[in-house]
Formats: sequence, C-alpha cells, structure tokens
Amino acid sequence: MAQEFKRSYKFAFYTSLFVTLLATLLLLLYEFFAEGFSFGALLLFMLVCYVFSFFIIQLRIEFFIYKRVKEVYDKVSLLESSSLREEQITTDMATLTREIEKFSKGKKLEIEALKIRENYRKEFMGNISHELKTPLFTVQSYILTLLDGAAEDKNIRDKYLARANKGVDRLIYIVKDLDMITKLEAGDVHLNKEKFDIVELIQSVFDLFEMKAAKKDISLTFDVDYQNPLYVFADKDKIQQVLTNLVVNSIKYGKTGGTTEISIDNIADKKLLIRVTDNGEGIEPHYIPRLFERFFRIDKSGSRKEGGSGLGLSIVKHILEAHQEKIYVESDYGIGSEFSFTLETFKKGNKTKPTSKTV
Repeated sequence: MAQEFKRSYKFAFYTSLFVTLLATLLLLLYEFFAEGFSFGALLLFMLVCYVFSFFIIQLRIEFFIYKRVKEVYDKVSLLESSSLREEQITTDMATLTREIEKFSKGKKLEIEALKIRENYRKEFMGNISHELKTPLFTVQSYILTLLDGAAEDKNIRDKYLARANKGVDRLIYIVKDLDMITKLEAGDVHLNKEKFDIVELIQSVFDLFEMKAAKKDISLTFDVDYQNPLYVFADKDKIQQVLTNLVVNSIKYGKTGGTTEISIDNIADKKLLIRVTDNGEGIEPHYIPRLFERFFRIDKSGSRKEGGSGLGLSIVKHILEAHQEKIYVESDYGIGSEFSFTLETFKKGNKTKPTSKTV
C-alpha cells in the first residue's frame, strides 16, 4: 500500500483478514466434504466476508470505543479547546495516548505553578502582617503606657509620643510603598518623561543621604569626575526613587568605612548603563533570583533593624520595566554587590516637554 493506514484501520484490516480466512477455511471444508466445491464461489465469499467484516469492525471501533472515550474527555475537559473543533473522528490510539500524556504534563505543570503561588501567597501574607504589626504594636504599647499614667511625666510623655510618631511614620511609609507597588504591578503608572542630567540627579541623591552614610563612615562617590552633563530621557522623579532605593540599600548593607560608587557608561548609541557598586557584605547566590520579590529579605532574623518597607527593590524593578529598561545584579558574597540599570539617552527626536503616559 502506498499510504500507511492509521492504527485503527490496520486493526480492522488484519482482524477482518483473520475472520475471512477462518470463515473461508470452514466453507472450504464444508464444500470439500459436500462434494460441491466451486473456486469462484469461494473467492466471492472471501471478498464479501472481508468487506463486511472490515466495515463492521471499523464502525464498532469508531462508534463504540472512540465515542465513549471522547465522552470521558468532554466530561473531565481533557481535550484542549483547540482540539474540540469539528473534524473527522479519529481512532488513532497513538494520537490518543499523546493527547493524554500532553494533558497530564500540562496539568502537572499547572499544579506545580499553583503550589508555588500558594507558597508565595502564604509567605507574602506572613511578611506583610509582620511588617505592619511591628510598628502597630510599638505604637500601641507607647500609647497604653501613656494612658496608664506615664503621661503625667512630661519627659516620658514627649519621648513616648516621639517614638509612637516614628511608628506611625513607618506605617505610612509601608502603606505608600504598597500603594505604589500595587499600581506598578497593575500597569497603572504615569510616566512624565523629560530631559534631565543624570549626573546632577545622582549628586542630589548623594547629598540627600550624605549624613546617613556618614554614620557608618561610608563614602558616596562617582568612579570618575563627570565634568559634562549626561542627559537622559525618563521620568525624573521615578528614576530618583530608583537611585534612592539602590543607594539606601548599599548604605544599609555596606561595611563600616566602605564605599558606594556610581559609574555611568555608554553601552549603545541610545543607552546609558548606571552602576551602583558597594563593598558591603554581598549576597549569597541562591538569594539573587528572589531579590526583587515583595517583602523578600536576606536577613531572616526578623529584627528589621535596618527599617524600610521591604518593597524597595521590587519598586525599582517595576519602575524600570515601566520605562522598558532592565536591571542587573552581580554579587560576590563577602566582597560586595553591583546593581546596574539602563536608561535611554536624550536625542533630538525625543520630546522635551513632559508627557503623561500610562503603562
């Protein structure tokens, strides 16, 4: 045969052949002993028997076996929607097996993804409850102490009210970051792109956190003295937040007497690469893939001594993705870390007037 039969047709073909041969043999024996043998009648009987057997067997396969299997498929939604289109019924068991294996693998992947999401949800809920309850309980304890009579002492009252105020500030900080990360993840963020000097912006961030860095004797510096401005085209306020979060992180986890250095490199005609490098404690390799998750912290002690909302790097990632830019991480544990990201340089084709864009 020029074209190979499907397996169901092969099954019908060979089964019909065996049935025909058996029936012909019985007919031959009957004709022989009855002394009325006719070769033509025998061939006609073989042909009729074979054709009849073939179609009966094939129809039984299609309408008895396959239809019942398909009913099972439909009930448990084993078949993909694309395979439910109207077409000629097939009884190819190899195709059937492949479909079942494909379905099984797909469902296994779905189950694994759901388990990962469930673990992430549990971890996220645990983290956010911890982040919120710590300042809440702090504020509550100071207020209760004041209500129990400590308010009569002016020094204690002022001190406890100041500490309670810090706790409230921490709550506001966390809520603001949560609001921002929610908008960023939902794509509901407006970018007001404009031309600005990235060198000047970095210097302003350095000036803002100079005192914070001085407490740990950390130097905030450029790799070289940038005499000329380097103009980029981005949302200035949001890029300032990116730089702020990265610089604050480098100070938090930097070593006393260390350095936070920022360098700016041209990597393409339309791109600048900004690197934020420190010689702090570094990051263990297995933590790096999770750095940009919400509330993920390398320090699992729960002390939260460094403060912050735990959303800084996640916000950085989403702001840069909104700009269609990327962020990179390189770290040697015990030596230091480098966070780098790209920005579009300002060209004459860019609109200098700030424009509002929903991402």
